[in-house]
Amino acid sequence: MTVLADDHTKITDSELIQRCQMGDENSFRLIYQRYRHKVRATLFKLCGQEILDDLTQEVFFKAWKALPKLRESNYFSTWLYRICWNVACDRRRQLARIRRDKKTLYQYAPEIISDQGELLHIHYQEIVQQGLESLKMDHRVVLVLHDLEDLPQKEIAEILSIPLGTVKSRLFNARKAMRKFLEHQGVKI
Repeated sequence: MTVLADDHTKITDSELIQRCQMGDENSFRLIYQRYRHKVRATLFKLCGQEILDDLTQEVFFKAWKALPKLRESNYFSTWLYRICWNVACDRRRQLARIRRDKKTLYQYAPEIISDQGELLHIHYQEIVQQGLESLKMDHRVVLVLHDLEDLPQKEIAEILSIPLGTVKSRLFNARKAMRKFLEHQGVKI
């Protein structure tokens, strides 16, 4: 069954997933459209900008390949975040190998910014991104998923396959470390 473009907002994720599992590629395009911004935002916060498009594509490719094995379509978003987390972890391991080989990690292109307010906003975004990068990955992912993606702690525990108490502890420690980093950068909280 092919989904018509006009009625895609009426179709639930569960219905789309079931159609995807029957091989309907158009339904997967709709799932992609619904979730691509959240996946990109999460990956950006976990891995940075460098190969964001590639990582996003990898998440959805893995999701498409694994969809036939998804038993509970009601938990699709949790399942997708888990794939996102796994891709981010793979990327972090890859970067660690690159660092060991002492290769160049990032290339910066200068940008022309005309508005001083925009410049200040970009400066604070960069500081926050640096703060996120300074956190251990276990802490960063909990902070990103809870405080920036607004996921409930219980769902984060399911995504990461850890106890709820561990999520709470990591969130507390991540916020504390982030606050300390920002204060050290001169940002008053």
